[in-house]
Amino acid sequence: MSTSRRGARPLRKSALVPQSPNDAFRIFVDDIAVWWPLATHSVGRERATSVVFEHGIGGRIVETHGEGETAVWGSVTAWEPPRRVRFTWHPGTPEPEATEVEVTFSDDGDGGTRVELTHRGWDNRPDGTDARSSYDTGWAVVLGAYAATGALTR
Repeated sequence: MSTSRRGARPLRKSALVPQSPNDAFRIFVDDIAVWWPLATHSVGRERATSVVFEHGIGGRIVETHGEGETAVWGSVTAWEPPRRVRFTWHPGTPEPEATEVEVTFSDDGDGGTRVELTHRGWDNRPDGTDARSSYDTGWAVVLGAYAATGALTR
């Protein structure tokens, strides 16, 4: 049963990676198919074979399945490499229920990058509070996979 969705606060997650902001941004968008855990965090699960993050405002985030089907996860609404990317987010849900994800990349002062993810707009979903709770765990897994891949590419 869904809980009330009114006033669900933004979800925030962060990770430190050993790359410069420029490389951290590039890995996040260009290498998403390498680090994203498709088998557990995708629309097609075991059928998912790839995901692409298209560049620029209006670019889409698209999952592809082995049989050629696709699922759009969202669309880019702000594109400011290497500082920030923002996109709508609706994998497996109708586009009108899209939430918003913003990811920022800032120099940590030690040659690495602090990556901060903010996921908001839960009021757009009829299951907003429940979805937020699920994404709280999900984004931890996803950012963990991203950070682990970033550490390997240095």
